[in-house]
Amino acid sequence: MPSLSSQNGAFPPLPLPPGVSANYVHCPSNGLTFHLLEAGYVPGDHRPLLLLVHGFPELAFSWRKVMPALADAGYYVVAFDQRGYGRTTGWDDSVYAKTNMSDYSATNLVRDVVILVNALGYLEVNCIVGHDFGAVTSAMCAWMRPDMFKSLVIMSHPFKEHPGLPFDIVHGKGKIPKPPADIHSALRNLDSPRRHYKWYNSTPTAALHWYAPAQGLKSFFRGYWHLKSADWAGNDPKPLQAWSAEELAKMPMYYIMPWCKSMPETIEIMMVGEDEEKSKSWMPDDMLDVYVQEWTRTGFQGALNWYRAFTDPEKKKDLDLFAGRKIECPTTFISGAKDWGNYQEPGALEDLPNTCAQFKGVKMVEGAGHWPQQEQPESVVREILGFLKSLDN
Repeated sequence: MPSLSSQNGAFPPLPLPPGVSANYVHCPSNGLTFHLLEAGYVPGDHRPLLLLVHGFPELAFSWRKVMPALADAGYYVVAFDQRGYGRTTGWDDSVYAKTNMSDYSATNLVRDVVILVNALGYLEVNCIVGHDFGAVTSAMCAWMRPDMFKSLVIMSHPFKEHPGLPFDIVHGKGKIPKPPADIHSALRNLDSPRRHYKWYNSTPTAALHWYAPAQGLKSFFRGYWHLKSADWAGNDPKPLQAWSAEELAKMPMYYIMPWCKSMPETIEIMMVGEDEEKSKSWMPDDMLDVYVQEWTRTGFQGALNWYRAFTDPEKKKDLDLFAGRKIECPTTFISGAKDWGNYQEPGALEDLPNTCAQFKGVKMVEGAGHWPQQEQPESVVREILGFLKSLDN
């Protein structure tokens, strides 16, 4: 892996709005050099810290539209490229078979955030806001370190409670949690065989598919962002009744894919007859070019290792440390009204009042799908600041 000095000078500048700047910090504790976007930093003024955490296939850059307004409200706002993403360096970039997957355990990903917060000169985060896989990171941070993370905004991916450990079994009268059903065989046995995108993204070939789609990376990305946004008329999300093949198959093919198709092939099929110009109102070509540029440089295996870590029960055993614990800090869920991600874990959204001890409700953003901070940034800012203001009363 090239050093910081050899890489940072080679990065082309990002097209950032006024008030948002790029920075880097090397953290010897985990070997990462984090790429940060900052807004609202005032030397000598220890403003409350607002930490923004991106998902897949996004970057810190995905928060650019909301950062200035959040900073104007009095916060020091930091977005960062997570391990395996973007301009953050120092992570294991080995091929699939040689990756040290312990680097992507949930506790290690939370450790990355704790290390970054300390590097920023803070011992607590006023609010951590996470979208998509970043919502997983953020929820895990609040779950594992309630002393550090004082409030939580989950976006697009509800937190799902730990299923519990075998309990009161010494004298044979307790219970052992049932393992999840073999959903993959059931999906394959449907009349139109399907497979779950998270497990597809965990396969050895997924990174190559993402990197070299037949339609070209920009066309693939355009379709992926378009189809998961409110601009695709096919998005009509609704709660699913069970973790079953029949229920999961109600979701669009970008979540429950045709069995024998890659993600680029699936998107190409779904984009037939679609007007991709619609999504250019909030994701113009020059902004999409940034994602193409960044992913062309890094490849996808680092980011896809997150799926491998979270779909393999053997790689999730560290979560047993926190079995039985709820998220203790004030928490809200903000998402696009047209986002199927709200329901991809059946029952998780509805159960948030039970899994979060201080749950403050759900806010659905109209006119947004899976990318609310890019599709409707003003509404997202309003909901985040409204949540934070409510905590002061």
